[in-house]
Amino acid sequence: MAEKDLDKLAALIKQERGALLSNWRQQVRQLPSARHLDVPTLNDHLPGLIDELAAALWEKSGESIPEALSESSSTAHGMQRLENAFDIEEVVAEYNILRGCIHDLAESNDLRLQGEPFHILNRVLDGAIGLAVQTYATQQALEVQQRREEYLAFVAHDLRTPLNAIALATGVLRTTLAEPDPAADQMLKSLHRNVRYLDGLITKVIEDNSNLVTETGVKLERRSFDLWPLVQNLIQDLHPIAGTESVRLINQVPDELVVYADASLLRRIFQNLIANAIKYTPRGEIIIMARELGEEGVECWVSDNGTGISKEALGKVFDKFETDPEKEDGSGLGLAIVKAFVEAHGGKVTVESEGEAGSTFRFTLPPR
Repeated sequence: MAEKDLDKLAALIKQERGALLSNWRQQVRQLPSARHLDVPTLNDHLPGLIDELAAALWEKSGESIPEALSESSSTAHGMQRLENAFDIEEVVAEYNILRGCIHDLAESNDLRLQGEPFHILNRVLDGAIGLAVQTYATQQALEVQQRREEYLAFVAHDLRTPLNAIALATGVLRTTLAEPDPAADQMLKSLHRNVRYLDGLITKVIEDNSNLVTETGVKLERRSFDLWPLVQNLIQDLHPIAGTESVRLINQVPDELVVYADASLLRRIFQNLIANAIKYTPRGEIIIMARELGEEGVECWVSDNGTGISKEALGKVFDKFETDPEKEDGSGLGLAIVKAFVEAHGGKVTVESEGEAGSTFRFTLPPR
């Protein structure tokens, strides 16, 4: 191709950029992840990339791929497509579709892509693919790692509540035994030491992951089961934390109520809500209730008559690492876990509180 024809191709690409993008969008929308995107989001950096290609043709660029794309926005495009839920094959496909559209445009105007124009086109597009894919893969790996670490922090936090119950029950046994058997007393002391050791490990896991900001990927294993026994067993396990007389845990869930949920995660939701209520109810009652909502599923709630939540804090209680400055042992994960697990079920969690009148946390579980 003569030099003037190479200039003609550059001018053609620049002049027909709108039609080129329209043809490209029509084909890219066949990709599953692209169907729902609006035009600006779908275009993203492609108009600028087409301009880069035209400029490279005008300049008869012989630069290497990294040099030709040193100012490219392909890196940001890779992150954008991860946010758009593209898979990596779709990222590669959209660039190759653009390559085909440019070939079609050239041929329809009696320009054959061969020689230097062919090499420049491939250099620019292959470089864009490389940068976009590299950024996409790197960011995806980071997010997977962060989700795993965050889930580990969530598990560690939830282990602290039963560990506290074991520690308190151990202390009660040691003080209530009038003349403990030496061997039994030694076992109780050993149990207490190991509980403290495990609590230290849990604290370390939570501290090491205190900078996490991603959402947790939660896999649900739902089934239908009676809710009352789950709540009753949990109340018995948390009884040492509540105390024997100062706080009453009351199960008012209807005996016949059946829910469709992940039993393990639902137990952890209730565990965190009840443990949180105990923390703010030094004396009083904590009531666990639920009711059917017909086609909307089931509503559950945990209500206490403790100190309540201030208006300033009410809107932030479900935020990660949002802690009460008056509670030194708080990690700011308990209610964030509740929100994450409820939303994983497709439900919604809310809170109501009026000063010293206590608080009520409600959440919904959609029907099967």
